[in-house]
Amino acid sequence: MERSNLFSLAGKVALITGATGGLGSAIVSAMAEAGASLLVSDHDLERCNATVERLQQAGYPAAALSCDLSDPDSTRALASRAEAVWGRVDILVCNAGVQGPAGPLGETTSADWDQVMGINLRSALLLTSAVVPGMASRGGGSVILMSSIAGLRGNKAIGLYGLAKAGLAQLARNLAVEWGPNNIRVNAISPGLIRTPLAAELLENASFMERRLAMTPLRRVGEPHEIAGVGVMLASAAGAFITGQNLVVDGGTLISDGG
Repeated sequence: MERSNLFSLAGKVALITGATGGLGSAIVSAMAEAGASLLVSDHDLERCNATVERLQQAGYPAAALSCDLSDPDSTRALASRAEAVWGRVDILVCNAGVQGPAGPLGETTSADWDQVMGINLRSALLLTSAVVPGMASRGGGSVILMSSIAGLRGNKAIGLYGLAKAGLAQLARNLAVEWGPNNIRVNAISPGLIRTPLAAELLENASFMERRLAMTPLRRVGEPHEIAGVGVMLASAAGAFITGQNLVVDGGTLISDGG
């Protein structure tokens, strides 16, 4: 393959959940620019339509598919609705997620557990289970699960979120083994602190930022396009021999001793 085509997604159809948020919007834009046709999914149809309108005005093929990922039936139905648009899904990005309550794990309720695990982890399992067989029947595909460095380190503030994100990284490994013989690649991405609306409160906390940047070798926060670029790589021929991995994109935070 020519080097110029390594990162091309031309002819591919990508279904992206959580597609209208900070990271989701960046992934949508990057995959559109790489040549993919986009299936934009979020719980808010109005925001989906606005994103699709922006893409179409720029000349990119796109369609909106709202979905309530807290509802198992709605999640399973998203797969057939997605395949009905262009007859296929080649790339699945499970990006939707919620942080849930802050505080000790022992203080979380059953409702908290159901919300955080349902949206962050169960929906990814249900959606991959519904989408991947179709990918396999067409010769292969790429699945990307959005994990987090919160799933790789202890955290006394957002422990339930970290549990769900750790589960996503393990889900990527399990599915990679299960579906590898069908040319399905499954990987996770674990971002560090990224400049998104979800992180706005942290970014405005001077004492937190001083500590975080001191333990991040690159001494800055990440930008959404830096996560989106990794997503394009994993979905393209450039990532064709990568599967079952959890790619940490955090500016070095996890490897640092804070010095």
